[in-house]
Amino acid sequence: MPQSAEKTKDHVTLFSEPEYTEMFAAKKAQFECRPTDDAVAAQAEYTKTWEYREKNFAREKAVINPAKACQPLGAVFAAQGFEETMPYVHGSQGCVAYFRSHLARHFKEAVPCVSDSMTEDAAVFGGLTNIVDGLQNSYTLYKPKMIAVSTTCMAEVIGDDLSAFIATAKEKESVPADFAVPFAHTPSFVGSHTTGYDNMIKGVLNYFWDREKGELKRGAVSEKINIIPGFDGYAVANNRELKRYMDTMGVEYTFISDVSDIYDTPSDGTYRMYDGGTKLEDVRTAIDAKATIALQKYCSDKSLEYIETKGQPTASFHYPMGVGGTDALLMKISELSGKPIPESIEKERGRLVDAIADSQAYLHGKKVALFGDPDFVYGMASFLLEMGCEPLHCLSTNAGKDWVAAMEALLASSPFGAGCKVYAGKDLWHMRSLLFTEPTDLLIGSSYGKYLEKDTGIPLIRLTFPIFDRHHHHRFPTLGYQGALRVLVEILDRIFEATDASSDISFDLTR
Repeated sequence: MPQSAEKTKDHVTLFSEPEYTEMFAAKKAQFECRPTDDAVAAQAEYTKTWEYREKNFAREKAVINPAKACQPLGAVFAAQGFEETMPYVHGSQGCVAYFRSHLARHFKEAVPCVSDSMTEDAAVFGGLTNIVDGLQNSYTLYKPKMIAVSTTCMAEVIGDDLSAFIATAKEKESVPADFAVPFAHTPSFVGSHTTGYDNMIKGVLNYFWDREKGELKRGAVSEKINIIPGFDGYAVANNRELKRYMDTMGVEYTFISDVSDIYDTPSDGTYRMYDGGTKLEDVRTAIDAKATIALQKYCSDKSLEYIETKGQPTASFHYPMGVGGTDALLMKISELSGKPIPESIEKERGRLVDAIADSQAYLHGKKVALFGDPDFVYGMASFLLEMGCEPLHCLSTNAGKDWVAAMEALLASSPFGAGCKVYAGKDLWHMRSLLFTEPTDLLIGSSYGKYLEKDTGIPLIRLTFPIFDRHHHHRFPTLGYQGALRVLVEILDRIFEATDASSDISFDLTR
């Protein structure tokens, strides 16, 4: 044996041992029934051609590695941003294991979330019993202040009525009659995690503003501004960065879902099932805020529509990255609050502009492919254009026609957007064809881009959810001037690494 209790090996070296290489070779020869290596190599080469790209883009039904997740994942994420709230998924237990592991692998934190474990009998007869028992168990065992309920495919296919089921559970005293149980229908077979996030935010607001004690009306307008961050893998640092701006400006605010503490708990000997989050009382009074700002429009469409029905003004952005995106956000906050932008923040802006200017020779004309959620791709493309880069391929699996129109207008606003293309509803196998037929200098996206990097040799920069194969990226901001500076450094590092690796002649000490 290559290892023992006294001498253990990491899997990276373990599976290179003869015992394993021989086993893999035998498996390949005896069980895979595959074509010859030459035939496989020939087909692999064919997939890099323009002819194959045309066939690939002609796909109408098959989806290969989509850059999105399902609705309940977004709903769980949103629910965890509220004070002492237990996310509760009405559906199968396996689905919830996926949501928890997906979030835990990115944030490196335990992710509290429960399921009422629907099985075959519930699929036939409905999940009422599951909710009645599940709510009672969750309330008794975990002692939350709120339980936020979402659904999986199973519950949606059979048409379970959450409103009626929760009312029945309260009648049966599973939870007290006045206990907060907001809900959102989040079928996984439509939309994506951003849709689920939006549905849950709206569900929470609807509970406190319409269902808890009847319909609320806006009272005296407060000085506060509501912030809906959207689904953001960097929310831990980005939320804190925005709070720093608001505090520096003297602006009062309420984050509608704040996960910056629950996904970044300290290791001090105390397990925190709940930590931080938006106070439930602040959600109740958020109806009286001056306005609501959504940092990601496509994560917040339904929530903003609902807020507007209450007579509250709203504004939305597309993941405000870089100089222009941060400028627009801060000016809107200043306009709504009446508070000026202080000199200390203006200096941060100047330092960012100076850093971009310092590195312009290495940024200018660099071609970039990027993928991710609609708002991230828009914000990232906007920042790339500011730096003189060319976002050649912009792909978002969970985007629609309105996003395409917004992206095309953005690209048309800059000479660096000429020739750049936008792809909504496409997946990462489409991106592979794009990268082989029209190569770029860089690829920006999530950890799922590492397979494209390995296939194409194009350096990957991980800047969006999920990031599984690198640690602690989420602890540093990507929004604001400081966040943009961090993103700039990541881009430059990959450019310099590629430059160093490409030539012995230009292996310069100074760049």
